[in-house]
Amino acid sequence: MLADLLQNTLDGLAQGATYALLALGFTLIFGVLRRANLSYGAAIMFGAYCATWASLRFQSGLLVLALVTIAGAVLAGAYVERLCFAPHNARGLRPGNAAIASMVASFALWMQFEEIVTLWMPQHLYAFPALYEGAALDIGTLTLGGPLTLRVESLITLACATAICAALWLILYRTRFGLAVRAVIDEPGAAGLSGINVSWVLIRVFALASAIGGLAGYLVVATHGQVTPMLGMWSTLKGMLAMMIGGLGSLPGAIVGGLVLGLVEAHTQWFLGPQSRDLVSYLLLFVLLAVHPAGLWPRSKPVET
Repeated sequence: MLADLLQNTLDGLAQGATYALLALGFTLIFGVLRRANLSYGAAIMFGAYCATWASLRFQSGLLVLALVTIAGAVLAGAYVERLCFAPHNARGLRPGNAAIASMVASFALWMQFEEIVTLWMPQHLYAFPALYEGAALDIGTLTLGGPLTLRVESLITLACATAICAALWLILYRTRFGLAVRAVIDEPGAAGLSGINVSWVLIRVFALASAIGGLAGYLVVATHGQVTPMLGMWSTLKGMLAMMIGGLGSLPGAIVGGLVLGLVEAHTQWFLGPQSRDLVSYLLLFVLLAVHPAGLWPRSKPVET
């Protein structure tokens, strides 16, 4: 029993690291624009299909496929920003109206991306080169329950998530670009008057969020060895769920929310079965919003650390 508990905890942390990366991308966009980008997962799916095409056509290596996935997600993210968010910012709509218009437009692009990839690559399921094909690591045998293993893919995911979180903190709090982002979050009007190119900041934020999402998407498809059009919906739901659990607009909250979601899913699947995994996750969100609407780690100021 102890071995099962520890094994599920390790698996949940690894899965939660992927959710944290997805939530970080959502949080960056929501923190800057105060708007939800429903096509975020679809952009990740587009990048994954670009990498799948490169793999089938050129038999590219893992590093090349990772870069192609990230580049495809960034390209799709820039497309979304130009069509869904930039026009509504320029028209001077009221914040509430602009948020609704952008959200609806991003949903339309979500459908557009799904149609593009299904027409481009009509087979529903495609194999994807595995991130690691060897056996799991045996990290010791517990006297009270049995062996404890850790997949190499899980270690890679955890390492990537840790590196991304550290790099994102350095970017936001140790660079001029990060200063500009925080100024835009605090007061976009004053940021523009002080000489900051708000439009350019928004484009770069979208590119950064899409790159993080592209990396998360690559880790997912390379770990599972397959890609389907459902990746877009899955990424959107998991990223938004982790963001809301952690706290809207909070980068530490996105990390905490992702890890908590991964742990809850792993333990629920073991004790109650896979059919109850999503039900318990949504129940957790419902209870949390009823008891503590700000999330587990609410931000006290924009993009709080």
